Amino acid sequence: MDYQIITDSCSDLPLEFVEKYNLDIFNFIIRMGEEELVDDMGRHFDKQVFFQRLKDGETASTSQVNIHTYLERFKSYVEKGIPVVYLAFSSALSGSYNSALQAKKMLEKEYEKVDIDIIDTKAASLGLGLLVYEAAQKKNEGYSKDDLRGWVEENKLNYHSFVTVEDIKHLHRGGRISSTAATVGAILNVKPVLIMNNEGKLVPKAKVRGKKKALRHLTDQTIGQLVEPKEHAIFIGHAGVQEEAEFIKKKILEKAEPKEIIISEYGPTIAAHTGFGSISVFSYGKKRTD
Repeated sequence: MDYQIITDSCSDLPLEFVEKYNLDIFNFIIRMGEEELVDDMGRHFDKQVFFQRLKDGETASTSQVNIHTYLERFKSYVEKGIPVVYLAFSSALSGSYNSALQAKKMLEKEYEKVDIDIIDTKAASLGLGLLVYEAAQKKNEGYSKDDLRGWVEENKLNYHSFVTVEDIKHLHRGGRISSTAATVGAILNVKPVLIMNNEGKLVPKAKVRGKKKALRHLTDQTIGQLVEPKEHAIFIGHAGVQEEAEFIKKKILEKAEPKEIIISEYGPTIAAHTGFGSISVFSYGKKRTD
């Protein structure tokens, strides 16, 4: 029996991939001042305008998907008898995963059969996107729903995220670093490098002076973790800094031969937290260790 893969808009996948692999998406909401914007994977959302507003100093907040939205979407599949695999944004960064679990429990009280697998991917942005992308390819290769669930659970901690930001104060606003560290870091032009740990939290890993050194650090860390690169893609994500993404791609290709390297802009949900100028590299490699 066929099944449906669902994920979140903060997977930041290019819209063409969403459409090619027939992915269903839960859309996060972004607020800027009095405006409420929908992260729709770029269907109508103008990322360039959003990035410019962030660059100009505006701030944005995000809100998770609510239980009612999960309930109604899941119900539509249950009533059609279509099984679901939901690859969710890290539970350590959002309450959406738990909301999805609650929605499933509510449906189980109403329907005799609720065939929905909800997986905490412990990933975010294109780290989640890369996992979803490769899972969708497995589905196309003929993986059953149970096979796919097993593959995701077995491999999800092999997906690495190396992230840096242009404005360290965004990490302070998000509670990642102290106000003192943010002030000192800004003065010294320190660029923090963050990783996704085993719990799915984004945590500081290193501090590098200057953006160029930070880009090289992202590259070196990625290459050092690679496993079977010819079998896996590498994703490079960014918020308005295409040239820096191209620089990282060039440096990776000098030292490694991945299956492909795909550059994609962040969606607004992630960019709201990283700010303009953030850049990150996502890859399949050695099992994560904290």
